Amino acid sequence: MAASTDFASAGADLDLVGIQKRYPGFTAVEELDLKIPAGSFFALLGPSGCGKTTTLRMVAGLEDPTEGKIMIGGKDVTGDKPHKRPVNTVFQSYALFPHMTILENVAFGLRRRSIGDPVGKAHEALRLVELDHIADRKPAQLSGGQQQRVALARAVVNRPALLLLDEPLGALDLKLRRQMQHELKQIQQEVGLTFLHVTHDQEEAMTMADTVAVMNKGRIEQMGAPEELYELPRTVFVANFLGKSNLFSVDVVGGSDQAIHTDLLGTRITVPRSRSERDSGSITIGVRPEKLRLHRQEPADLTGQNVLGPGRITDVSFIGVSTEYTVEVPGAGTVEVFSQNVEAGPAAAAGDEVWLSWYIEHTFGLADDRLDTGAITADFSTRAIATQASLAE
Repeated sequence: MAASTDFASAGADLDLVGIQKRYPGFTAVEELDLKIPAGSFFALLGPSGCGKTTTLRMVAGLEDPTEGKIMIGGKDVTGDKPHKRPVNTVFQSYALFPHMTILENVAFGLRRRSIGDPVGKAHEALRLVELDHIADRKPAQLSGGQQQRVALARAVVNRPALLLLDEPLGALDLKLRRQMQHELKQIQQEVGLTFLHVTHDQEEAMTMADTVAVMNKGRIEQMGAPEELYELPRTVFVANFLGKSNLFSVDVVGGSDQAIHTDLLGTRITVPRSRSERDSGSITIGVRPEKLRLHRQEPADLTGQNVLGPGRITDVSFIGVSTEYTVEVPGAGTVEVFSQNVEAGPAAAAGDEVWLSWYIEHTFGLADDRLDTGAITADFSTRAIATQASLAE
C-alpha cells in the first residue's frame, strides 16, 4: 500500500504522443501531439464535438486511445486503469454524497486509500477553498458555488499530479462563474498542480489559463497564450471562435519588407507582414471590432491607419460598457464595431453614414479563407456523433 500514500509535491508534465481516437465511421481525435508543462494551467477550448472531452477522458483513463501514448511525469500510463493514474477529475456535476457532511465528503477518498490524518488533510483542503467554517454542513445546505468548491477540495486533497476540469463551472450563473474563475486560478497557483481544463467558454479559458489550445475537428488549430491567440489568430476558425472578427477577402497588390498592401474593391488595406500568414494572391484579412473607430465624416489622411467606407449603420445595440454598431459597407459587407461608452449615449444612430478606421498594426492575415472553416457546430458530443455514425452503417 505504500504507493497509495504517495502525494504529489508538485504537478507533473503531461505528454500526449500521437494520440488518436476512432469510433466506427468517425474519428474524434486525430494524431494529437501535446505537451503540458508541470505546474501550468492549460485549457482545451472548442465547440461541442471537437474532441476536447474525449481527449480529457483518455487522459483520465475513462476512454482508451486507438493509437498513441499518454505520459504523466515521464511515465507511460496508457494502459493503466483510472484509479492507478495520478489524476483526479472535477466534473460539471459535483457528485457529492448527500448523506455526508462536507468534511466527510472531502475525507472520503483519503480514508479509502488509508491515508494518514484524513480529517486534518480534509480541513486543510477546505481552508484552501474557504469553506472550513461550514465543514459540518450537508451538500443540500450549500449554494452551487459552494458545492463546486467542495468538489474541488475533494479532488485537490489527494494531491494528484494532474487535475482535470471538465466544464466545472457550466452549471453556475454568470456572476458566480466569473468569481469562481479567479478563485480557481488562485488555487492552482497556490497548490502548484498541473490543471487541464476543458471548456467551450472562451472567456473562461482566457481568464484562467496560461496556455490555450483551440480544438477543431479533432485537431489543435492553434495554441498559445490567450493574448496571442486573440490578437493574432492564424485561421478563420480561431478568429471567429475566440471572440468576433471582421474578415475581408482581398487581393495582394504590393508591399515592402514590413507591410503587405491589399485591395478590397478599390480600397487599399495594409497588413504588417509579420502579422500575415500569406503574402500573395487572394487572402483573408481581419480586424477585431473593438479596434475600429467610427467617423461621421470622411477622415483626412490618417498616417499608419486603414480607412474603410462610406457605410451605413443598420443596427445599434447599447450593452452598458460599450455600444455595438452594425455597419453595411458596399463591397466589404457587414462590419461590426464595438465602441466603449466614454460619453453618455451612442455616438451615432441607425441610418447614419460613417467611415471606419483602425491602426494598421491591428490587422491580421489568415492562413485559410472565409468559407474554409470546417467547424462542427452541431451541439453533439463526440460519443453521440460516433453512435450516430455506427447506426448509419
